[in-house]
Amino acid sequence: MGNRFPARDRFADGAQFIEGRLRPGTSGRTHAVVDPATGDELLTYELAGAADVDAAVAAALAAFPGWAGATPGERSDALHRFAAVLAERAAEFAAAESLQCGKPIKLSTEFDVPGTVDNAAFFAGAARHLEGASAGEYSGDHTSYVRREPIGVVGSIAPWNYPLQMAAWKILPAVAAGNTIVLKPSELTPFTSLMFAQAAQEAGIPDGVINIVNGAGADAGERLVGHPDVVMTSFTGSTAVGKRVAEIATATVKRLHLELGGKAPFLVFDDADLEAAVQGAVAGALINTGQDCTAATRAYVQRPLYDAFVSAVAALMETVRLGDPFAPSTDMGPLISYAHRDRVAGIVDRARGYARVVTGGAAPDGAGLADGAYYRPTLVVDAAQDSEIVQSEIFGPVLVVLPFDSDDEGIRLANDTPYGLAASVWSRDVYRTGRATREIKAGCVWVNDHIPIISEMPHGGYKASGYGKDMSAYSFEEYTQVKHVMYDNTAVARKDWHRTIFGDRL
Repeated sequence: MGNRFPARDRFADGAQFIEGRLRPGTSGRTHAVVDPATGDELLTYELAGAADVDAAVAAALAAFPGWAGATPGERSDALHRFAAVLAERAAEFAAAESLQCGKPIKLSTEFDVPGTVDNAAFFAGAARHLEGASAGEYSGDHTSYVRREPIGVVGSIAPWNYPLQMAAWKILPAVAAGNTIVLKPSELTPFTSLMFAQAAQEAGIPDGVINIVNGAGADAGERLVGHPDVVMTSFTGSTAVGKRVAEIATATVKRLHLELGGKAPFLVFDDADLEAAVQGAVAGALINTGQDCTAATRAYVQRPLYDAFVSAVAALMETVRLGDPFAPSTDMGPLISYAHRDRVAGIVDRARGYARVVTGGAAPDGAGLADGAYYRPTLVVDAAQDSEIVQSEIFGPVLVVLPFDSDDEGIRLANDTPYGLAASVWSRDVYRTGRATREIKAGCVWVNDHIPIISEMPHGGYKASGYGKDMSAYSFEEYTQVKHVMYDNTAVARKDWHRTIFGDRL
């Protein structure tokens, strides 16, 4: 594995990036990063503890005045250089991402890395457009205008499913707006977040602006969220952990952005292009081995197409090639860990008591796969709407398909979970799709597609999927403070409104 990505050499000085240099953690505990495709140990490193978080926050706090005081053009130039460094090292980033996550190299190469480069380029441009409302005399006697100002030190927590892209989504809008940041990635996947911070340093972003602490959530994560010098927390992860993050953040009245779980419905009306819907369902359910909060997990198919849809999805799933993530022919890699594979398998196994597994539902036994955390693409039918497999986030390569009759029923079922992150609707009828996009409660609704994201558009959810937006200019609403400035234009010492205080003395 060393020739794919020499992690031990790269991070010999430690897996914490604080004030521009790598250093070991001080928690007294270590963590082994494991290749989920083989079970091989890639790197054992010292986890961050409270002292490391404190040091990272102090570095960010010290760097804040200089970075906040830079002009938008200066920050933009630095981010443009950053995007160029990321593009130059695309192959290295893709290799590291595939190794630590187990995702196919074609996914890392064609999706994760170019998406991250594009995000950096987008925020390089957006840094020059931190605009407020136009100046004007709204009261008649005063001129008002709105400033957008950086808020300070941001403490963000990112998940393991898209470590590189999540680092970009957390870091880029924050620093483009003039903030400094401490990011805690998942301790399972530390490599590309550290490389991201090192690339930023090479691009000329000052030391202390971007800091990375790799530690456990109960130690490093909770310390970061509760730190008195951190003014905002952005968290992406499960709804259960998001509730704990909110509890801690509330104690210090932090600004909070939460992107939480999902259970995306895939709503197929009876006039849909069946082939397109089948292709979209399998791709949308299996991307990143289903470890995607926007993955298609619940397909509702209007009854005239239901049987044909189930049959075609099962047949297509059975053609998906599991294998070495670095093989160009591999379609789907392993899950992130053996523990997570067992969790996914447990949900499917329990479903056998009330539903039917059409295909999949087991770990593969093929050569070269037995040592990895692989699980076959799985299709489940005949489940009840209120069952675990329909209502709970599985985060694996599992699609459950249910029939519906009327359009009213289909939209009702699509909305019938606690989540509201993403959804898709499939129909040739613009009025049907228009109604569905209005009535489905989700932060993103695709029409006749499922999964694509772009830097210019916001990403975030409704309901138990959280609040706030990643990507797009809307993200600046999370990372800037809006200030109203009001100038008196009269030069009159005694204002008319002073009568409410001084009465007849005027």
